[in-house]
Formats: sequence, structure tokens, C-alpha cells
Amino acid sequence: MLRKTKALPLILALALAPAAMAQTTSGQTSGKAPATTPDMGKPANGSASGAVGTPYVAGTSGDWSYRCVHAPNGHDPCQLYQLLKDSSKNPVAEIAITALPDGQPAAAAANIVTPLETLLPRGITLHIDGVQPKVYAFLYCTREGCVANVGFTKEEVDAMKKGKDIAMSIVPAQAPDQKVDLTVSLKGFTDGLAAVAKLNEEHGATPKAKAPGAATGAKMPSVPSIAPKK
Repeated sequence: MLRKTKALPLILALALAPAAMAQTTSGQTSGKAPATTPDMGKPANGSASGAVGTPYVAGTSGDWSYRCVHAPNGHDPCQLYQLLKDSSKNPVAEIAITALPDGQPAAAAANIVTPLETLLPRGITLHIDGVQPKVYAFLYCTREGCVANVGFTKEEVDAMKKGKDIAMSIVPAQAPDQKVDLTVSLKGFTDGLAAVAKLNEEHGATPKAKAPGAATGAKMPSVPSIAPKK
């Protein structure tokens, strides 16, 4: 703290030096400092709005948002997205769902991303209102988290349209005898799923049997550790 306090006058002096020099130089002729234009900055690493690979929100429905990713030629894939939080309102996981074309085993696909500290062999347990709970395996992990690609049958999607929420649980790697319970709200799910399907049709981005990854083009928010506190 002491070092920061001593450094502050120097930082301020350096910040004010250009203006002071300008005033001194200018003062020899007009006595006024020249007008300066503030640096407004520029996008870093191609993160400008509209850049290929960057996500954006195209709308909302209840507790869901329509997350799309800028793609070449405007063929932006979209998914129904929800950030999942714990009882303390900390972001812990995310889920993104897309309706799939008819004639496939799954009527909808979802990508679920959880923290890296998740015990992968235990998978993710989902309990939709009125449907038998199921366990789903993880597919891979990135620096943002671990991803499970989940398929929902037509019966399960219909139950989600009528239900209130989905109970989700994961197991911390450091505490295999415990679990972290999360809730996926189904408020706005029916309208949201239809809206996202329409967006994909308009964008010419009809999803394949395997939905595009939820983490593609978008990073997970900073999530708290799910490891048990000592």
C-alpha cells in the first residue's frame, strides 16, 4: 500500500506532463494549449461488433436469450441460451439449446458447460418435470469449462414446454460424495425455442444432428470454484 501511495504523484505527474508541455510550448506564441482529441481506442483481437466468431443477443424470452454467433455471409447460428447461477447468484454453468430437424432421434440438442473442477466420470444429471432423470456424459474440456452435448427426445421437449424447470446436478472433483444443484428455468422456453428455430431458418443456418457448441465464439463468464471449502 505504501508503494502505491508514493507512486501516485509520479503517475499523476506523467499523466499531466504532455498537457503542461503543450501549454508551455504553445504559451510562447498564443498563450493557449492546443486542442487535443482523446483516444477513443479500437477493437482488440478482432473483437469488433459484427466480427466473425463474436456472439450477440438477438432477443429474449422469459429467462432465456437468443444467442447468435456472427458467421460468414450472415449464416449466423443461434441457440436458446441461459446462464445458470448458484444460490448466491454466482454464475456456475451455461446451457444452450437448439431445435433439430424432424426425422432424427433427438428433437433438440443442448450444449452444457460446467467448471473445470467437475468430476467428469459422474456426468451431468438432468431431471425434467415429469420425466425420469438421466445422466449425460461430458464430451471435452477447454479453458472455459467442460462440455456435454445432450440430446432431448420429442417427449422430453414436450415435457419441457409444459414444465417449470429442469433440476441439474454436477459433482465436484474434490468432493465426489457431494453435488452442486442448479436449476434451469423453463420460463419462456416454448416461445424461445420457436424463435431460435425461425432465426436459424432466416439465417440459413439450420443445425445438423449435433448442435454447434455453446462455447464456440463465446467464453464462459468467470465462475467460482465448485470445490468444497475447507
